[in-house]
Amino acid sequence: MDNYLSKFIVIGNPIKHSQSPFIHKKFSEQTGIQHQYCSKKVFKNNFIDFLTGFFNNGGEGVNITAPFKKQAFFFSDVLTYRAKLAHSVNTLKKFKNGIILGDNTDGEGLLYDLCHLNFIQKNNNILLLGAGGAAYGVIGSLLDFNCSIFIFNRTYNNAKILVSHFSKYGNIKAVMLNDLYHLSFDLIINATSSGITGDKLVIPDEVLNNSKYFYDMYYQSGLTPFLILCQKNGAKYIKNGIGMLVNQAAASFFLWHGIRPKVDPVINSLKKLLKCT
Repeated sequence: MDNYLSKFIVIGNPIKHSQSPFIHKKFSEQTGIQHQYCSKKVFKNNFIDFLTGFFNNGGEGVNITAPFKKQAFFFSDVLTYRAKLAHSVNTLKKFKNGIILGDNTDGEGLLYDLCHLNFIQKNNNILLLGAGGAAYGVIGSLLDFNCSIFIFNRTYNNAKILVSHFSKYGNIKAVMLNDLYHLSFDLIINATSSGITGDKLVIPDEVLNNSKYFYDMYYQSGLTPFLILCQKNGAKYIKNGIGMLVNQAAASFFLWHGIRPKVDPVINSLKKLLKCT
């Protein structure tokens, strides 16, 4: 495929697994907006050259997935507030004057889905598992919603670094394993890639038993390992990240076209495609 055939594209490495072309095809059909969208595997040493060529040849918008969100942050000419906060970019838009805007729609996607599911309320205590890029992308939106965030990460020092980045924006704290026995949470969110890497999550049964809602930012056919663990401990309210994925894509579509598509029909279609619950 010609690299510049589409005006909109998702890039990453790997990229074969991406559901973005399917999602954006559904958005285009729903809204009637011409939205040529494809995916492209890009190599690290070719990232800047590819984006430059794409935009110079009529490209209008790019979705960025792993491992390029940091590089996209520095590629952008201007940044939205939430991209600055996340220090990463998952959406690029070229304006008519040639300026490239960098945005991060991950936090909006997560919060929209959590609200739609009734998994979150203002002033909730949230345990966020992980201190990597996925966590950085969503914490700003959770803090803006006036929630208190507790970060539990296998490497405690990384959790402390994350907390120092966000501490002036709301109530956020790094916790160690022993701390978890003395705290209670309304919602636990898995922002680790444990389902992909196969790493085992270490969460005390007491913490799972005393929490009500469980959300995995990742997804797969069937339940993720995190959600299986929660279900074994009697959890009734569990969800994967399909809704977040579609909602963050809808936010990108809105940035590019000024229209926010309906997400429920697309979420349902994607669940059927991937055989997810």
